[in-house]
Amino acid sequence: MKAEERWQARFRAPRMTLPAWARQAPNRSIYRSNVTGTWEVYAWDRTAGVTRQVTDQPKGTAHAAIDPTGQWIYWFADPEGNELGGWMRQPFTGGPDVPVDPDIPQAQTGGIVLSATGAAAISLAGDGVFRIYLVRHGEPTRLIHEHTEAGWVADISLDGTLIAINHGEYGDFRRPALRVVRQNGDTVGELYDGPDKGVIGLRFAPIMGDRRLLTLHERRRRLEPLLWDPVSGEQREIWLKDPGDLTAEWYADGRALLITREDRARSHLHRYDLAGGGLTPIEIPHGVIDEATPRPGGHVEYTWSSGSRPPVVRSSNGQVVMNPSGPAAPPSVPVEDIDVEGPGGRIHALISRPEGGSAPFPTVFLLHGGPTAQDRDSYSPEVAAWVDAGFAVVRVNYRGSTGYGTAWRDALHGDVGHIELADVSAVREWVVGRGVTDPERMVIAGTAWGGYLALLALGTQPEFWKAGIAAVPIACHPTCYEDEAESLRAYQRSLFGGSPDEQPERYVASSPITYVDRVKSPVLILAGENDIRCPLRQIEKYVAKLAEHGREHEIYTYDAVRGSLVTSERIAQMALQLDFARKHTNN
Repeated sequence: MKAEERWQARFRAPRMTLPAWARQAPNRSIYRSNVTGTWEVYAWDRTAGVTRQVTDQPKGTAHAAIDPTGQWIYWFADPEGNELGGWMRQPFTGGPDVPVDPDIPQAQTGGIVLSATGAAAISLAGDGVFRIYLVRHGEPTRLIHEHTEAGWVADISLDGTLIAINHGEYGDFRRPALRVVRQNGDTVGELYDGPDKGVIGLRFAPIMGDRRLLTLHERRRRLEPLLWDPVSGEQREIWLKDPGDLTAEWYADGRALLITREDRARSHLHRYDLAGGGLTPIEIPHGVIDEATPRPGGHVEYTWSSGSRPPVVRSSNGQVVMNPSGPAAPPSVPVEDIDVEGPGGRIHALISRPEGGSAPFPTVFLLHGGPTAQDRDSYSPEVAAWVDAGFAVVRVNYRGSTGYGTAWRDALHGDVGHIELADVSAVREWVVGRGVTDPERMVIAGTAWGGYLALLALGTQPEFWKAGIAAVPIACHPTCYEDEAESLRAYQRSLFGGSPDEQPERYVASSPITYVDRVKSPVLILAGENDIRCPLRQIEKYVAKLAEHGREHEIYTYDAVRGSLVTSERIAQMALQLDFARKHTNN
């Protein structure tokens, strides 16, 4: 298979998410898959062995849920692909789609949670306000939460009496507090650990009438599980000696927790028995787990991949649970770990080298989005495409990344953007100094926050980069704030310590448009015409400045936001990026 055919085959290969199952009907599941070329929702009756396609939207479907009884599938309809829309529902066995409540205005979704008694809690954001509605078929919809600071629903108890809400009302969207309310909106309990320590609600116990809420806290400078009874106030912290950030999920009987530990870009699974506190490792292959859930009977299903091996849905009983039909994705090269001393501490980065050829390689620094995210040893068609094209790929888990404790994650304050790029510079010096990278053929690229950092690097480090590629970037923070979704505004205020009116100097100092006159290298920008996260107007301002200063640039616009749910669009964008990089590195 030729290199171009191989990288395109990775994008086209059918993939699926981990099946989510109904708590009271565990043989009824839903999942999302790209088997048709667009990510859509599917229902899977495990008893009958039958699957069927539930949704069919032009731009794909990103959000769906199944109610605990297994009777209904809920999905978020945003036909324009702009993340604005409303929730629909359909019988599990098929039937017409109906709005959950046609009177709720279309907005950006913050999620939906479902009880076994027919109550659903929906969080939406729009018009500068965050709202949570309680919906029950045949009854009037009730507004149970409304605030100008961010708030989103975490879960609803199985009996529908308690609703958990994460919120940023104490001024910090990135480190939320947790509130539990009744169906009338009255507060039952509040969990707030003070400034710089978030409390994140996960799931109520999967037992009717059980009030225990599984949460994550940051009391020891990393994410760790906590059980909380919001009525009695009783708390129980779950501690592990092993390093890494933790998250957790209930076993079906409520007697144990599945703990996922993320450490140095890999995943580890453990069973924690609540009665005796015993911790049992669950054997999994070396790599990354995107999702994991315990099934009735005690085994665990999870989606697994590594840098070299494509994703698969596995079970801890040794079986492959399910794979969508179609040609499998070709493998790629394994990743290498490096540790570099940086200005804020040791930086962990990943390198993928081309097969064949010899160093120093033309290199793309592919920066992750977020910034509260991380690059991991997981399968990436994008990384593999660069490698097939002869580029080494360097991915830096700069300060602001998750997976390395809260101090590393929260280091972005006072000098946003420049802090991350200081870490990128340290890694760049390392790979050049050790002969991995050709310093005359370095490209910087990224999507969303990674695209923002790429633009900022081109203006503040112009001597280092032969070319830059920025997909759906932030180019001007103040203008972006004016146009972006409510949730993103809340995040910006938390990150910069206020709005652009309150912190104008910080927003300007961290904006790529401030340094556009220093850009020397050609730049390719990919932008979504209806993107509410990195809106088009602020990108157009940046492009106009590039033209004003006579800087070489290309812009590609498309009508779906950020990471497209349509495979053909992803392939078109990847081909454009590869051609651009080859042209400007003579590769």
